[in-house]
Amino acid sequence: MINIVVVFPKIEDAKSIKNLLVRNGMNVTAVCTSGAQTMNVVDNFDYTVVICGYKLNDMLYSQLYECIPASCQMLLVASRAKLQDVIYPEILSVAMPLKVNDLINTIDMMVQALERKKRKRRNSPKKRTPEEQAILGSAKKLLMERNNISEEEAHRYIQKTSMDSGTNLVETAQMILEVMH
Repeated sequence: MINIVVVFPKIEDAKSIKNLLVRNGMNVTAVCTSGAQTMNVVDNFDYTVVICGYKLNDMLYSQLYECIPASCQMLLVASRAKLQDVIYPEILSVAMPLKVNDLINTIDMMVQALERKKRKRRNSPKKRTPEEQAILGSAKKLLMERNNISEEEAHRYIQKTSMDSGTNLVETAQMILEVMH
């Protein structure tokens, strides 16, 4: 689930935006009035859409943007004049006065983009540490020497054994090294 955090200096404005989003089926995780409050909230989540005004109680939107994790996206709600001063191309914006459809469609697009990013990260192969790569390499080398097979065949053997036993590749490689030594 993608988190949505609404940040405006006036709590009434933030709650109004939150209520608007909730009425349109969106899950708002938190409502904040300051950048510091927002940073504390977003540190607890991986993927977050931060909807904020130009000037918060303790900082500008740009300072907040520099402090939030890269897994967050920001939507700036401000006057057209203020939006011309935006220096970060990654920050999406909606001009005041708000048009409900523009706001909802923009947030929906941001949520979908973060969900794709989240899925892509989850589906990408895990990076192995040098130690894990060394264990796999040693197990392959041992299998290749003892059974006179290619590296590809050794890797497939480790993979199949891993799947059959329900362990990961590195654990399987460790077991092979222990049994064959």
